[in-house]
Amino acid sequence: MKIKVNSLADLPNVADKLLAFAGNEKIFLFNGEMGAGKTTFIKTFCKALGIEDAVSSPTYSIVNEYESPQGAVYHFDFYRIKDIQEAYDLGYEEYFYGGGTCLIEWPERIEELLPEKYIKVEISIIDESERIFEFSTVVKSC
Repeated sequence: MKIKVNSLADLPNVADKLLAFAGNEKIFLFNGEMGAGKTTFIKTFCKALGIEDAVSSPTYSIVNEYESPQGAVYHFDFYRIKDIQEAYDLGYEEYFYGGGTCLIEWPERIEELLPEKYIKVEISIIDESERIFEFSTVVKSC
């Protein structure tokens, strides 16, 4: 699914479409260059999930935890990890396989630890205010 976004006002519609696209999937990987709007969109997506708390970037803490009406939501930002051991130390398995919703920024930094199935959200910058969002379901083969 591909959606063109012309302003921040379009993001709630994109979040609703992502929820519908995902169905029962709970692992979301957000790809896009620095400044593409990953965290900005995740804040809107969290509202669509029913999270009432203020959502912020977990840049330094690596993970922020929130409660939604459907259960726990974990927002990861792996940009600043130095090596894969930090993800192990964090206890990534409990998060990824514990039944909660996982929103993962900079997933390429922990690629070998990612679950076999997830929703990929690619955000491409067209210009200062325009973005293209692409959703896909990924199933890794062994």
